[in-house]
Amino acid sequence: MRHVPLRFLPLRKLPALALPFACMAISATASAAQPQPAPAIALNQLGFLPGAAKVAVVPDGAARSFAIVKAGTDTVVLDGALAPAAAAPESGDRVRLATFTALATPGRYQVRVAGLPDSPPFDVGPGVFQAVNAASIKAFYFNRTAIPLEERHAGIFKRPAGHPDTRVLVHASAASPARPAGTVIASPKGWYDAGDYNKYIVNSGITTYTLLAAWEDFPALFKAQNLGIPESGNALPDLLDEALWNLEWMLTMQDPADGGVYHKLTNLGFDGMVMPDKATQPRYVVQKTTAAALNFAAVMAMASRVYAPYEQQMPGMAARMLAASKAAWQWAQAHPRVYYQQPKDVSTGEYGDKDVSDEFGWAAAELFVTTGDAAWYKAMNAPALQASVPSWAEVRGLAWMSLARHRDTLNAAADKALIASRIDTLSASLAAGWKKSAYGIPMQPADYVWGSSAVALNQAMVLLHGYRMTSKRDYLDAAQAGLDYALGRNAVGISFVTGFGTKSPMHPHHRPSEADGIRAPVPGWIVGGPQPAQQDKKDCPVPYPSALPARSYVDHACSYASNEVAINWNAPLVYVSAGVQALTPAAGK
Repeated sequence: MRHVPLRFLPLRKLPALALPFACMAISATASAAQPQPAPAIALNQLGFLPGAAKVAVVPDGAARSFAIVKAGTDTVVLDGALAPAAAAPESGDRVRLATFTALATPGRYQVRVAGLPDSPPFDVGPGVFQAVNAASIKAFYFNRTAIPLEERHAGIFKRPAGHPDTRVLVHASAASPARPAGTVIASPKGWYDAGDYNKYIVNSGITTYTLLAAWEDFPALFKAQNLGIPESGNALPDLLDEALWNLEWMLTMQDPADGGVYHKLTNLGFDGMVMPDKATQPRYVVQKTTAAALNFAAVMAMASRVYAPYEQQMPGMAARMLAASKAAWQWAQAHPRVYYQQPKDVSTGEYGDKDVSDEFGWAAAELFVTTGDAAWYKAMNAPALQASVPSWAEVRGLAWMSLARHRDTLNAAADKALIASRIDTLSASLAAGWKKSAYGIPMQPADYVWGSSAVALNQAMVLLHGYRMTSKRDYLDAAQAGLDYALGRNAVGISFVTGFGTKSPMHPHHRPSEADGIRAPVPGWIVGGPQPAQQDKKDCPVPYPSALPARSYVDHACSYASNEVAINWNAPLVYVSAGVQALTPAAGK
């Protein structure tokens, strides 16, 4: 991600084929007809849980009321007044909110406003997010390296294996006495990071954390889930099987001689728009960095406690992970300012980060939670560590969410009042933004950055932690609004998740989706979303429709700046689509 590809192949999409997935309810959406134009009424295009807040965005006009009708009929089941008009500078429009939270009877409905086309149909029911949650996890399977995707698991998206990574060269930037430049090592498994075919430890950090956090917070939702991956039916839940595919790769990225961790495994340059098995450039591990070591240390400490109950199935794995975490921490302590510097002969994604104070705090927090050793809490320097919405380069919020998750069982050294304050203060700030937003979402104009869809979902993840800790309903409703944004309540009227919604991306910047000859993109991926910098503008044959932050989006494979996919963006979709199911009270409560 965050790159200019070498070249684009012409868009050659064939008619959609049926998806023979017996294990997931995504086949109809993934092979749907060409999406319709953006709807005038913007709302979550999948639907709502009966007890959830329910809101649609209506363009300002003559109407002052709305009705909810049974889909495709004139049968009115609820009506109400539209809220006063409000200006949205990020999208350049004036809109009114239609709130219909009282609608709790399961069924299929539409919002009707005089003078406008009816909204896209949406469902109300207890299972509205099950399919998108399953698909958002299975997207990781579709991005696995080193394994063929067989038809029985992948349906029409079957493909040969790509990048076995059993013969990876040590780049000169990563050379050491025990492993001089040109040394061949094996580093298989893992996920392709984004629309490209490389693997990056720093981005794997927040990604794998978020998947494991979903498991720690909502295990009941995942224990019986069958994703139809090769490991389905074994002794581990599928979510943990999928995360383990990446964790096992991460373990190979640690130098056993000193505990340092390579920053990335990559080609020297990006591949073209070809399938993985056609991408055959030599592969390298590049430079050890402090950021990589600390991301690795944090995730391995967390994974060691998550997988500890499965000792019988994976003897020694939890202990191995914890030992690897501590070794990486020690390397980082000895090398506290080794920042990534792109070698002259490498042009793939950097994930450079020259402030690793947050990574030190996060890694120490995870080691504290896992070991109970008060020395790790001291190393975290909690009073100086603030909480913020997480991103790959800003992970201090992950530390506070882990502490909040385990606060009832923490060593007495932990300041539980400070933990609660950090989460509540951040959640309150996000809820305040939600209340003042014309679209009724936590997203503010400055939040439309690269990967804005993930900003919305990471905000929602924080808010769900705030709700779990305080039971403040505003936090839950604001989190729901963040998910609604990702699924259609936005200025471009699109569900940003491939294969889901009346209108969803058809041409994500994702090499397999563009090179496989199938009209439908691989389902379950959330694209980056609007952002006004438009770094790919010179590379795209189609223009952006607007420079306004909330409208700066184009559904074309050229648009790596607004339409790429990435593992760290999908992970909070997994978390939030699970969390709203687990935490939303029954209707009327």
